[in-house]
Amino acid sequence: MGILSKLISCRLAILSLHLNNTSLKVSTLVLPPITFGVRKMSQKSITSFFKITPKKPVEIKQEKNEDQDITNNESSSNENSPNNTKTEKRSSKRPRLDSSGSESPSASASPQTNSGKKNKGKRQRIESSGSESEAQADSGAEIKILKSDNPPKTYNSPKSKKANIKKEVQSAKKKENKSPSPKKNKIAVKEEKSPKNVIGKTSPFLNSNATVKKERSPSPDVIKSTVLKNKEELKEEKDVKQNGLLDKDLEASKVNDEKCKILVAEVDYNPAKSKYHPIDDACWSKGQAVPYLALAKTLEAIEGTSARLKMVEILSNYFRSVIALTPEDLLPSIYMCLNQLAPAYHSLELGIAETYLMKAVGQSTGRSLAQVRAAARAAGDLAAAAAAARHTQRTLRAPPPLAARHVFAALQDVAAMTGQASVNKKIAKIQTLFVACRHCEAKYLIRSLEGKLRIGLAEQSVLQALAVATATTPPHPQGVTVLDASKGLSTEEFKARVDEHALIIKTTYCECPDYGRVVAALLQHGVPSLPLHCRLEPGTPLKPMLAHPTRGVHEIFDRFEGEQLTCEWKYDGERAQLHVPGDAAPRLHHAAVFSRNQENNTTKYPDVLRRLPSLLKPSVTSCVLDCEAVAYDVANKQILPFQVLSTRKRKDAREEDIKVQVCVFVFDLLYLNGRSLVREHLATRRQLLREHFNQVPGEWQFATSKDCSTMEEVQQFLDEAIRGSCEGLMVKMLTGDNSRYDIARRSHNWLKLKKDYLEGCGDSLDVVVIGGYHGKGKRAGVFGGFLLACYDPDTEEYQSLCKIGTGFSDDDLHKLSTALKEHVIDAPRNYYRFDAAHRPDVWLAAACVWEVRCADLSLSPAHRAARGRLHPDKGLSLRFPRFIRERDDKTPEQATSAQQIVEMYLSQDQVKNQAAKQTSHDDFY
Repeated sequence: MGILSKLISCRLAILSLHLNNTSLKVSTLVLPPITFGVRKMSQKSITSFFKITPKKPVEIKQEKNEDQDITNNESSSNENSPNNTKTEKRSSKRPRLDSSGSESPSASASPQTNSGKKNKGKRQRIESSGSESEAQADSGAEIKILKSDNPPKTYNSPKSKKANIKKEVQSAKKKENKSPSPKKNKIAVKEEKSPKNVIGKTSPFLNSNATVKKERSPSPDVIKSTVLKNKEELKEEKDVKQNGLLDKDLEASKVNDEKCKILVAEVDYNPAKSKYHPIDDACWSKGQAVPYLALAKTLEAIEGTSARLKMVEILSNYFRSVIALTPEDLLPSIYMCLNQLAPAYHSLELGIAETYLMKAVGQSTGRSLAQVRAAARAAGDLAAAAAAARHTQRTLRAPPPLAARHVFAALQDVAAMTGQASVNKKIAKIQTLFVACRHCEAKYLIRSLEGKLRIGLAEQSVLQALAVATATTPPHPQGVTVLDASKGLSTEEFKARVDEHALIIKTTYCECPDYGRVVAALLQHGVPSLPLHCRLEPGTPLKPMLAHPTRGVHEIFDRFEGEQLTCEWKYDGERAQLHVPGDAAPRLHHAAVFSRNQENNTTKYPDVLRRLPSLLKPSVTSCVLDCEAVAYDVANKQILPFQVLSTRKRKDAREEDIKVQVCVFVFDLLYLNGRSLVREHLATRRQLLREHFNQVPGEWQFATSKDCSTMEEVQQFLDEAIRGSCEGLMVKMLTGDNSRYDIARRSHNWLKLKKDYLEGCGDSLDVVVIGGYHGKGKRAGVFGGFLLACYDPDTEEYQSLCKIGTGFSDDDLHKLSTALKEHVIDAPRNYYRFDAAHRPDVWLAAACVWEVRCADLSLSPAHRAARGRLHPDKGLSLRFPRFIRERDDKTPEQATSAQQIVEMYLSQDQVKNQAAKQTSHDDFY
């Protein structure tokens, strides 16, 4: 109780002094050591006992210089100190009373000494001249009330005390790291010369039982040498700054400057920028994975552009940045621009229904399936509705940003998932991608999953953009060395270079339609060397050559005037490209059959592959044949219609279950024994075909052909073809430069002449069904009419062409109506173009292709086919259309294009002489 009474009296005295704004020296107060048996009161208990902030803080004016007070304190401490040789530095942190860890004086700490710099914003502090044991032995110990320049104005809570302590620690670290100035060194020397001893510092953050070591004061000579050394170091640092950074620092600074110069905010990335720089205007650095947002911004810019040349420029700018910075991401970028996952012959498709996409969007954004469906119906586009839902979504933790390569790999994983639980796995994978989407990424991710980007970017535009990019920024195996090769070239010279690159890239891709091989060779060897490294090989199907229609025999000789030509029967079957790989001998177990769309139909024709040895002669080690698979009546030795062939199972057919037999008619040889023949004359290819391959009646036969020189011979041969159950004739150039095999071209070097072409519009059309009308009368319960459309690859739109209701039998209507129910949708797609007056009763997804014929074509204000190409406000329509058959071998994108319909319209007699500019489309299709 005695010690407590003394402490209380001391505390009251200090508070009264603080309130009266007076200063006082307490020289007679001696605090005996406090012990309670074995336990001893800690330093923290005593300091907390003294530190009580008054309710109403009173500002205390500093009357004396703080340095003077510290000097006086040092003087008094020096007189009572047992050892004058030990010195310790003064700390700017708040001191506190030290409790002795033991009764031995060696464990005591000395009061702190100020470094000469004032502490601002600190509370009043109580300094002890030493430990309590020393205070008991030394009556000269003093307790001094230090005054602050900025006394506290508010009560400091425990939290604020902790904050102040943290600030003090940080400031102390800064002072320690800060190099001393010559001025401070002089002050240190001056203080050392004084006869006063420097008291060692005690950190307020040390434990009460910690022992504070005292440092010996250096001699004046040591201090002088230290000051001179500090001056020399400062001078050297100043010289380094003036003369420049060291070599390593200079290189590092250059790299940092380059990075700062390269990086652009991903949101601000704009590939449509004029005078685009592939590095400065990119939003990623060299070697970094291309952000998916950069690709999405590119697609968004293309979608907002209607001019094809501008689209090519925007995409080429993006490709230039990818080639210069991250060439390994060029392949995923090309595939995602085309909305493909792999070459067509891999048959890799996402296979995600719209309902599953809606479920994934709903589960990711907390919406029900009905809400997502209603939003998609209101927006007219599921992707737009999904993007709006994603923008309103908030997440606790932002997922890592998407990279183009990772999105592409995830899409491939989704397509490869099979089995019973594959649907849930696909939805989970889609949710992972969707939640990580930023800005416009969600829109184009959903469109990629739907299978339609709908930005008006056709494959030929992508190849053209790649040609522009490689001509401007040529790739190099060790990295791009020239960022803009157009500098120093005239417009004509640069355009010629682009055209050269475009021809090489398109021709190579047609011969080797595998972007993986083409892009790898392009980056490694450059565009000029592509034909040397990407050639036709068995196992990689090429795009077949197609023919232009003609309306009469006279048109054939107008086209082939003075040329040697040949005619072949045109069979009504399915195009089949037969590949047999091999080296020293043919590997028949690896043989494959591909369709005109490069789809693998090997499992559809097991009977054809079984008969393959009878076709090949011993001289054949490998080959690629262009054929036509036709339904054939073996007993009557007669060709059957295409409708019979379409009843065969499409995949995984077993030979014992096959009821419809086929005969393969071979009409061209494209590859033989390691040698490509596509650039050889047709006469040479035909001669090699007949030398190295056998004919087996009813199984393998050469196409019936005849070399004709007059119109009469062609007419007679056409009549024979029709009597032989064929559609008509294929007329081909036999010799000369125009007789080569033009891969992936609808060339005028091949003309097709059908019996129906002699009258009417001159050709049948392949159209897409986008709507149905409910039947009436005897057609009640089924569709009685349909809305047909053509496909415009430039805008990726389906444009209404006509309504059709003739040419159907009752069985056809029931069969077609049942099949079309699987494709019923709630509302028209946003890429359907139609007139409201022709709105169908039921909308259908663009999935089925039909072949139709008509009397002629005419301009129509009610239909949208090729609108704007011939008339600003009118499209084209079919007059008296009739249904012929389904085209299972064609996709909706391969339907008759809007430009082809324009050409058919212009070829009619009644409009042929009009002043309309005809465009030659003897080009890649």
